[in-house]
Amino acid sequence: MNASALRRYTPFAASSLQSLLQYRSTFLINALTAATAVGVQVFLWRAVYGGRPGGLPGGYDLPRLTTYVLLAQVLGLMQASRVDEEVSGEVQRGDIAVSLLRPVSYPLSRFATGLPVSLTNATLVAVPVVALYALLLPLTRPTWGGVLLFAVSAALSLVIGFGVNLLVGLAGFVTTNIWGVRVVKDSVVAFFAGQVVPLALMPGPLAAVARVLPFQGMVDGPLRLLLGRYDGAAGAAGILAVQLGWALALAALAALAWRGAVRRVEVLGG
Repeated sequence: MNASALRRYTPFAASSLQSLLQYRSTFLINALTAATAVGVQVFLWRAVYGGRPGGLPGGYDLPRLTTYVLLAQVLGLMQASRVDEEVSGEVQRGDIAVSLLRPVSYPLSRFATGLPVSLTNATLVAVPVVALYALLLPLTRPTWGGVLLFAVSAALSLVIGFGVNLLVGLAGFVTTNIWGVRVVKDSVVAFFAGQVVPLALMPGPLAAVARVLPFQGMVDGPLRLLLGRYDGAAGAAGILAVQLGWALALAALAALAWRGAVRRVEVLGG
């Protein structure tokens, strides 16, 4: 896709950003809510492992585990773009018919709409929350190389998260209400992504299942790169390659699902 084609999606991103900034107080509320939720997770894990003699399971120390738990919640916050809810809502209301008339790719227009939500959450919510807990608790200071790898991996994690959410949203073409599907998806994704429990602390068989699912690329992969939990350059390249593979696979699957869903559309009335 060339630059000219990409510019067709700029209005979607600009419109989404303008809508977000109309309600700036929402970000303050989200930051307070996120700080509380993150605090519950962080202090729970520190209470469990804080007085443990020797090393922690999975090769963690307490500052590294605290950093993982904190940033896992932040990554989950970045991926909460509500794409699934909005797509299914368009299907329910019949607004999807308008989207079919636009000379753009619907999945790409949805990605352009959701991207400002993720980036704004990262800037106005996640950064203040991380800064707050960096003042309160000892965290692991990453290397510049780790930060660079994390940035690339976090970008891929956004694509993976978008693909999962879009597929769930497209389920609205099959079922009239995807509320239950979303609840199950949120729980499964959070668990197998490593957002609830680091994959290194899971029992062997459960961790093996998580490693073959795409969700581990949404949280565990980026944090392994940030915290240096990989074997040399080949290990880092392997984590990114797996993420890239899942991002491409989910994008292709979403495109196929969209084509199949469009064939089910029936427009009544005039």
